[in-house]
Amino acid sequence: MIVMKFGGTSVQDSEAIGRVAQIVKGRLTDRPVVVVSAMSKVTDSLLAMGKAAGAGDRKGALKLARALRERHYETAGELLGTALFTEFHSELGADFEDLDELLRGIGAVGEITPRTYDYVAAFGEMLSSKIVAAAFVAHGLPGTHVDSRQCLVTDANYTRAVPQFEETNQRLQKKVKPLLDAAKVPVMGGFIGSTRAGVTTTIGRGGSDFSAAIFGAGLDAERIEIWTDVDGMMTTDPRLCPDARRIKVISFDEAAELAYFGAKVLHPATVLPAIQKNIPVYVLNSLNPTCEGTKITARGPRCTNIFKAIALKKKTTIVDVAAPRRLLVHGYLKSIFDVFNDHEVSVDVVATSEVSVSLTVETNEQIPALASDLAKIADVKYEGRKAIICLVGENLRDTPGMAAKVFGILEDVKIRMISQGASEINLTFVIEEDEAAEVVRRLHREFFAEVDPEVFA
Repeated sequence: MIVMKFGGTSVQDSEAIGRVAQIVKGRLTDRPVVVVSAMSKVTDSLLAMGKAAGAGDRKGALKLARALRERHYETAGELLGTALFTEFHSELGADFEDLDELLRGIGAVGEITPRTYDYVAAFGEMLSSKIVAAAFVAHGLPGTHVDSRQCLVTDANYTRAVPQFEETNQRLQKKVKPLLDAAKVPVMGGFIGSTRAGVTTTIGRGGSDFSAAIFGAGLDAERIEIWTDVDGMMTTDPRLCPDARRIKVISFDEAAELAYFGAKVLHPATVLPAIQKNIPVYVLNSLNPTCEGTKITARGPRCTNIFKAIALKKKTTIVDVAAPRRLLVHGYLKSIFDVFNDHEVSVDVVATSEVSVSLTVETNEQIPALASDLAKIADVKYEGRKAIICLVGENLRDTPGMAAKVFGILEDVKIRMISQGASEINLTFVIEEDEAAEVVRRLHREFFAEVDPEVFA
């Protein structure tokens, strides 16, 4: 069997869902499980109405909910036709009544908690998976809806719940496998799960890819397909470099590095359950289903190019922490990272010297408070408008002199931080944000002027 995950743009309207039905029809002999995101922009809308209700704007929240209801009714009506839609209408209507009731409750309390936030956010995947399952039936496919909350068991860390794999795998075998054995096509929402007590949770924004990989691992899938609106992973952002090439095949490690450092094609955590079961992941384009996309495997093939891709992450801030008076004090680094942990701020790149530690974080409104707490243990300064450039390739570990070559190309560029060696397959550095686009173009011209035809399209 296989798992096919379709993102928000792949299910954004009736035309897109119709394309999904045709793609799945062509995979019926592979016994697919289909995982879908919320329709494009729906999660943002849900969170906006939750926030409005929590701020006391109940009328505004319910107005947003009405617009969402109309969009889903219209999409379902176009897909199902009069007879099927009449049958389906009441089920959809009951879900929206639940949403309205929830928003009124949040408005009455005047506060939205993380637990309630998850319940509001979950509606997008709940609705899209029901509509897609019904659309499959209308297109002659044996689609059947499965509520992901009955399968994906998580802890109670709302908004970023951690999957409980053993229990999840047991439920998948009990609830989903019999449907596959009966030649059904289970349709499930990504991103959502529930605690053992049945309370709705979410596993974080972008978590539908993660859900697909969890389901694939739990059901021992032959492969996991991530369907997006691009042809696969590219050597760099084609908006920066129109001559960027599609990567035919890449290793799990390389894909994870690229995803973490800004390649938005797939969620970084996606590869983890797949790595454990050695299940290949394919990144494919629902707008161009004949394209072979990118295959992500445990080990990539030998490649004549040193690098597979260049990732760029903007909106980065450097935080410099200097405390010479506390040199060699046991626990000093721990005390620094404890502050980052307390503020729930993730660190991307770290560089240390005898007297200071430099770290990069994604620019956000928490940084002043973070710096204030760090100032209690050290001298702190921070500077925004930076960008991280990350060159990734497994050949890097076996090729001497590459750092000298890279920085020789950039001899006129001010390099703020350098990191190499943590994973052996990436060379990462930090520069001024306004120079980033030209730096990427310059590096791409140098390292991808000629490409290995076995690895790149």
